[in-house]
Amino acid sequence: MRTVVQRVRSSSVEIDGKIVGKIDKGLMILVGIRHDDTKKQVEWMADKIKKLRIFEDEDGKMNLSAKDVGAGYLIVSQFTLYGDCKKGTRPSFTDAAVPSVAIPLYEYFIELMKADGDNVQTGEFGADMLVSIENDGPVTMVIDRNNE
Repeated sequence: MRTVVQRVRSSSVEIDGKIVGKIDKGLMILVGIRHDDTKKQVEWMADKIKKLRIFEDEDGKMNLSAKDVGAGYLIVSQFTLYGDCKKGTRPSFTDAAVPSVAIPLYEYFIELMKADGDNVQTGEFGADMLVSIENDGPVTMVIDRNNE
């Protein structure tokens, strides 16, 4: 499982001209599911992101989590995070999970992120989405969790 986590001032997802998810201060989370991922990776990732201290405290140090500052989460599926560009100029997506594997794990991730009653917004799996991101900092983290 791979995520790109961005600290944002605001972020939204639009599908067919309609905003389907929007947050103000929070974390924009792009989620890629690998073909061999399991619930174990998803659970680890949700826990890691919830505890990730990338918001500034009163001293200007990144010492606070999204929960600490009352921030929201906007979660968007993105299979292209597993695009392999090593050979040629057209990415290969063989490491990305097929929808029958990815959708249940993506939905499980959302469920875990919502478990504490946090503000969680989402895009739509497989949809053509327009994502707007006002990156704050900018702060961007790439987090990988492979089978171990």
